[in-house]
Amino acid sequence: MTVQIAPGIELNDDALQWQAIRAQGAGGQNVNKVSSALHLRVDINNSGLPEAVCQRLLQLGDSRITSDGIIVIKAQRFRTQEKNRADALERLRDLIVAAGKTQKARRATKPTKASQRRRMDSKAKHGQLKRLRRNVDD
Repeated sequence: MTVQIAPGIELNDDALQWQAIRAQGAGGQNVNKVSSALHLRVDINNSGLPEAVCQRLLQLGDSRITSDGIIVIKAQRFRTQEKNRADALERLRDLIVAAGKTQKARRATKPTKASQRRRMDSKAKHGQLKRLRRNVDD
């Protein structure tokens, strides 16, 4: 079975490793006995994602990606495992889609002559104003 991430990008279901853990924070006695939070681990290199997406994920510098190339997402926002599982998958989907987008190439541009002239006029005017503020000792 596969998980649909984006059009043309699927993730093998066996690449997802789920681990139930106890949630942090307030919750009364229930939080001490129910493991409703989840850790989702995905090995980028063995995930079945396209090579270009894998390379961009490894270069992201995201704190959720370890140096070994494993994405770790901790989902504990909700009180049920099902909702936390859906939340973790959605956050994983967002991360992979963001890595799948290619950035538009930046083209170097030059400022126009008019903008250069305006900048120099502004600097001259500011300098003149500062000169007028000085004490006259003559």
